[in-house]
Amino acid sequence: MEPLNKNTTTSSPQANVADQDVPTLSLVVPVFNEEDVLPVLFDRLRRILEHLGESYEIICVNDGSTDGTAELLTEAHARDDRIKVLNFSRNFGKEIALTAGLDVALGKAVVPIDADLQDPPELIETFLKKWREGFDVVYAVRRRRNTDTAMKRWSATKFYQVINRLSGVSIPANTGDFRLMDQRVVRVIVQLREQNRFMKGLFAWVGFRHAEITYDRPERAAGETKFNYWRLWNFALDGITGFSTVPLRVAGYVGMLTAMGAIIYGLFLIMRTLTHGVDVPGYASLMVAVLLIGGLQLVVLGVIGEYLGRLYEEARKRPLYVVESSLGLKFDENK
Repeated sequence: MEPLNKNTTTSSPQANVADQDVPTLSLVVPVFNEEDVLPVLFDRLRRILEHLGESYEIICVNDGSTDGTAELLTEAHARDDRIKVLNFSRNFGKEIALTAGLDVALGKAVVPIDADLQDPPELIETFLKKWREGFDVVYAVRRRRNTDTAMKRWSATKFYQVINRLSGVSIPANTGDFRLMDQRVVRVIVQLREQNRFMKGLFAWVGFRHAEITYDRPERAAGETKFNYWRLWNFALDGITGFSTVPLRVAGYVGMLTAMGAIIYGLFLIMRTLTHGVDVPGYASLMVAVLLIGGLQLVVLGVIGEYLGRLYEEARKRPLYVVESSLGLKFDENK
């Protein structure tokens, strides 16, 4: 695919590994307006990774930040070329930014991690031990989420209960993107190119041998969360529609039951008219029936519309993201 300009590509970048050694670890860090936390993040990661004594790279995907994030990433790369940067042309969302980081990660093991440090990087040492024991995926489960509001904790619990009942894939509850994945797992995940991406579901869908560890989630190191309740709601919709067709089936059942009820009620009205004659009163019951059936139809159309919209997104076959520029990464533009 031809690039849009000298520094821009819309293809799925694949790193050129011919000129560089493969590191043991690749950390993938999606960032969006995180200028407050980046200095703390890099300092903490450097100390932890140097203590581990493993070769590593840190891939920061700048998801269209509008603050000083891009400048801080440039300065960090100038100080340490193991910090590599992808700059998106605009904001594409965290799931897409995470995908881009996985696309270019070279490490034998890959660890996605949030920039806010609510996922303690100290756990990477435990990840590595489990990985060397033979596990392909090691994920971290939040034992306590006291830093989240009660509403957020309740909604997260209910979401995982619902999606695990509706889908054929078991997604671990209270688990974020923070995990270690063997490179062969990553190679499978990057082949999955759907537009509406629910990465936790994709991580679970690919399978492989996995292990879990638990931890208590701390406060953000700095800055504020970018996920409000509206974005979380849309995120939940992407997860449910991406991994289950049960809502469509339920809509069909609701329509069938409503039709059966209407037929039974219609037969009742015919029999009553034949035995008791014409009964003019009944405006209230008629309006209730019309409004009920009309409302159910709109609900069913809405469910169908959600799936149809996603089909439309997939049919356009647009690239997942556009990279405006990069630091420390090379691309094969023919991929």
